[in-house]
Amino acid sequence: MDRIFDKVLVIPPGDSYRRCLSKNPGHSTIDMESALKQHDYYVDILRKHGVQVEKLPVQNDFPDSIFVQDTALVGTSSKIASICRFGVPSRRGEEEVVADHLEDEGFRIRYIEEPGTVEGGDILVTDRDICFVGISERTNREGVEQLRTHFPGTEFTEVPVTEVFHLLSAVNFVGNGTLAICPDIVDTAYFEEFELIEIPKSTQDSKYGNKPINMVYLGDDTVLMPDAYPSTKKILEDHGYDVVTMDISEFWKGDAGTTCPMLPYYKTL
Repeated sequence: MDRIFDKVLVIPPGDSYRRCLSKNPGHSTIDMESALKQHDYYVDILRKHGVQVEKLPVQNDFPDSIFVQDTALVGTSSKIASICRFGVPSRRGEEEVVADHLEDEGFRIRYIEEPGTVEGGDILVTDRDICFVGISERTNREGVEQLRTHFPGTEFTEVPVTEVFHLLSAVNFVGNGTLAICPDIVDTAYFEEFELIEIPKSTQDSKYGNKPINMVYLGDDTVLMPDAYPSTKKILEDHGYDVVTMDISEFWKGDAGTTCPMLPYYKTL
C-alpha cells in the first residue's frame, strides 16, 4: 500500500459548528443534519478503503474542531507528535484534547511555541523524507523552524502561500512520488523532484467556487475529492486514478475540503 497513513483521528461537528470561522457566503446556511451525515459518510469512505478511524468526542467549545487536521503533525515511525499553535488565536485550545489523546497513545509530544504558528493544513507530507510547508497567514517561518527540530530526519521546504488559506488547497500528494498541483496558485518550481499532475485553476468549474482542488489519496491509485469538479476528476482519471467523490457542501461552508476533517498518522515521519 503506497498510502502514507493508515490511521486518522476525527472529531464530529457539534452544534457550535454553525459559529465556525468562515468567509464563505454560505456560512449562515450550515445545516447540522447534513453536516453530520456528510461527516459519517466521510468516515465510512475512509474505513471502506482500509483506514483505521478513531473518533474523539464532540468539542462544542470549539466550533472549528471538526477540522482536526490543523491541530498536529503526527509521525508513527518517530512516535513524535508536533502539536500546532494556531495562526488564528480564537482556535487555540482545540489542540489540547488531541495532544492528551496522542500522549495516552504513547507519542512523544512536542509543541510549537510562541512566536511560531503552524496549522496542519499548510503541511504537505510526501512519501519521501521531505515535507512542504506553506508560509501563509496561518503558518510562519518560526513555526517551520520548530518543526525542523521536532523531526530532524525530515526536510521541511517553505512554500509561499498567498491566494488560499492553506497549502493543501493548492497541492496534494497522490501516491508514488506524484503531486496534484494547481500551478496558477503555487509555484511548481518548489516540487521539481516530484511527478506533477497539473490542474489549472480554470478547471475548477464547481458550485464550490473557482478554487484549487483539495483531495485525499487513499492508496492503490484511489483519490477522494468533492463531487463538483468534473474537469479535475477527468484529469485524474486520465492519469489512471480511481476517483471517489462525495458531497462536501457543509464542509465547504466552513471554508474546508476533504483533507480538513481528519488528522493522519503519517508512516513517513
